[in-house]
Amino acid sequence: MKCLIIRFSSIGDIVLTTPVIRCIKQQVEGAEVHFLTKRSFKTVTENNPYIDKFFYYDNNLPELIGLLKLEEYDYIIDLHKNIRSLRIRLALDVKTLSYKKESAAKFLLTKFHINRMSGRHIVLRSLDAVASVGVKDDGGGLDYFISKQDEVSVSDLPLSHAMGYVAIVIGASYYTKKLPVYKLQELCAKIDHPIILVGGKEDIPEGDAVAAVNPIRIYNACGKFTLNASADIVRKARVVISHDTGLQYIACAFNKPVIAIWGGTSPKLDVEPFYGSRFLASSNKIMYKNMIVPGLPCQPCSNFGTHTCPRKHFKCMKLQDIEAIVNAVTGYVK
Repeated sequence: MKCLIIRFSSIGDIVLTTPVIRCIKQQVEGAEVHFLTKRSFKTVTENNPYIDKFFYYDNNLPELIGLLKLEEYDYIIDLHKNIRSLRIRLALDVKTLSYKKESAAKFLLTKFHINRMSGRHIVLRSLDAVASVGVKDDGGGLDYFISKQDEVSVSDLPLSHAMGYVAIVIGASYYTKKLPVYKLQELCAKIDHPIILVGGKEDIPEGDAVAAVNPIRIYNACGKFTLNASADIVRKARVVISHDTGLQYIACAFNKPVIAIWGGTSPKLDVEPFYGSRFLASSNKIMYKNMIVPGLPCQPCSNFGTHTCPRKHFKCMKLQDIEAIVNAVTGYVK
């Protein structure tokens, strides 16, 4: 079987497709797996050994369709389901498998707070999409692969953090998915362990402001490392605190304990931290905790987050229980 898996973005969503990639490659005899994503997300999958060939979208759809037609696929596995992937499906005219996106249920949940979600995680719904070709969940969880050259050496981090640290992913794609700086400062002041702040170049100023609370104990790594190097920092952490962002799922791929902080989005959207059933069966602890302000009638307000709070109060982040987060950290690192 020769198949094309489509998932254009984003980091977290691509990582959530990895069980499908692995299970097809390992369970379907002679499977040849090709993967299509945006060129800007090349780093997320380029080291994945279960992918035989890569294609990248870079505002080149007609050219891309021409290249894909030459491959003569048996199946397209559409794990994005947008207009662009539909155009590819129609142009290639081969059998298509796709997951239940639950767009209507998400709309009802975020706009009217009527919960009609299935309660089935997006990873499992993605695996459901390929059940008809004999693929099933192998219990292996998520995958993320880092090359040796991208690994962070001991000398790249402060000596004070060599014996272990808490990683805090302070970045996120939207305002309503991020704790305000003063809440991050309060959190870091109360965590009695070395801390590494993880984020992109855009997070450097906020990271500097948070690290100023205790420049010795808190190291601002935002903007200093590549995505894969940041993933390696997460891999080596004792526990990971993260907003709803890609590194949260990368942490899950490495079976790290995760404290997930939810604002405008919510685990009700069936996107909470995900671990393989085989690992969970062997683990003697709960691997993640969802931190969410209880009783907010406006939460979640979006599938992906927004640039401002629709209600102008931002209670979903401003009322986050910092003490509860600190206690969760203590439970994982004691």
